[in-house]
Amino acid sequence: MQMSHETFPRISSRTALFLDFDGTLVEIASQPEAVVIPATLTSTLAALYGQLDGALALVSGRRLLDLDGFLAPLQLPAAVEHGAQRRNTQGLMISAPATDLRHVLAAAQGLALQHPALKLEHKNLALSLHYRHAPELETLCLQVMQAAVAESSGLQLMQGKCVIDLKPTGVSKGTAIAAFMAEAPFAGRVPVFAGDDVTDEDGFEEVQRMGGYAVKVGAGPTTARYRCAGVAELAAWLQSALAHSPVSHAESLPS
Repeated sequence: MQMSHETFPRISSRTALFLDFDGTLVEIASQPEAVVIPATLTSTLAALYGQLDGALALVSGRRLLDLDGFLAPLQLPAAVEHGAQRRNTQGLMISAPATDLRHVLAAAQGLALQHPALKLEHKNLALSLHYRHAPELETLCLQVMQAAVAESSGLQLMQGKCVIDLKPTGVSKGTAIAAFMAEAPFAGRVPVFAGDDVTDEDGFEEVQRMGGYAVKVGAGPTTARYRCAGVAELAAWLQSALAHSPVSHAESLPS
């Protein structure tokens, strides 16, 4: 069900806010490094972080280095690489146990060498193989990477929007949100998570299990009970939360 942002869950002083990045806060770009950051995004996130007393975190498949670079000088609490790593409010890094990526990396590198239109992202504990510029290679990429995962241990394959993600088993955006919710300042609040992809579904299920709210950005089947049309409508919802705040916290830049 699609709604105007006025009917979304209200962001209040009791909200713990979790936000995906690509396809949610920024439009998906032709290449991962080519995203365009909206002019007001950093100031909006900084203001919300202050308004919520720090109970705001990014939950993304990206590397932490990427998010910090895009949003500089802002450094928010974040779960990255689909929950494999997490930076809490105190700046402490928590990582899943390292897994052996050599076999799946070699398979992905072999594909990218044969098909230059593919884009490989080798992260800290995960990797992503993008086929946005070669959608006809989807089946081949999926078959090769599934075979590589079957010959590895401790890895899980996920398929998102024109991308195949490999991450450690046992972690997800849902487990990352649960970990944040066990810590201050998130603990005791109502979790709200907005995301756009099938890789966000674990997070949607987790916040709704906790009595919170999930917002699906864009089209596609989902367990989320709220939906908005796209990045611009989600931005309007975030801005509407600031409009109800009597004090601006834009100067409260976490670092």
